Amino acid sequence: MEKVLVITPVKNSIETTLDTAKAISESDVQVKHIIFNDFSSEETKKELERNQKKLGYELVHLEDITDHPSPNYKLVLQISQKKALEFGLPLLVVESDVVVQKDTIRKLLEYQKEKENSGLVGSVTVDDKGEVNFPYLKFKNVNEPIISTKRSLSFCCTLFSEDFLNSYDFAGLDDAKDWYDTFISSKALEQGFENYVLMNAPVWHRPHGSRPWKQLKYKNPLKYYFLKYWKGLDKI
Repeated sequence: MEKVLVITPVKNSIETTLDTAKAISESDVQVKHIIFNDFSSEETKKELERNQKKLGYELVHLEDITDHPSPNYKLVLQISQKKALEFGLPLLVVESDVVVQKDTIRKLLEYQKEKENSGLVGSVTVDDKGEVNFPYLKFKNVNEPIISTKRSLSFCCTLFSEDFLNSYDFAGLDDAKDWYDTFISSKALEQGFENYVLMNAPVWHRPHGSRPWKQLKYKNPLKYYFLKYWKGLDKI
């Protein structure tokens, strides 16, 4: 019996995406996994279709349901919230540059069930050496296994409780934004929920693997900030 709806928005970066999907398929709890292909290249589209049966995910090509250009994170969240509520399941976002461990999803579900007031529960992100990395560097010196926080959670690997999904309609998400981690983290707190980060359930994160253009921040910062501010990319 499926315990959670897992979603992965994808824009190219097929190698990391397939690593993400494989890890999810090997989880020690049964999940329903949907990959949302957000106007990726034809090559990526074909690879997603070719691996669908082997890795057990449902595949949605956003080009079939919208002509709005990528990124379409708002639409993905709206569709996913509706599906999760229909299925009677919590919603877990695992982005396409993240690799979960076999027990990651189970740990998130167990903790959220234990904490009836939980809104969001996220896994801390680490590099290939197990060191806390972006976007959770703000918690790198935390020694507790689990923390309650009023700071923003990243959606790298974050579980939304059914109660929170029922309390706030994602139809109200701002059209002017591209990403909603900060807004939804705050909205959960406003609705009276608590947000948690599991420091004892780390996931491997390759920063910006799901958005390769952001690697320019390190390789060509002038071009990065031109795209970010002049072109209006990455609005949060």
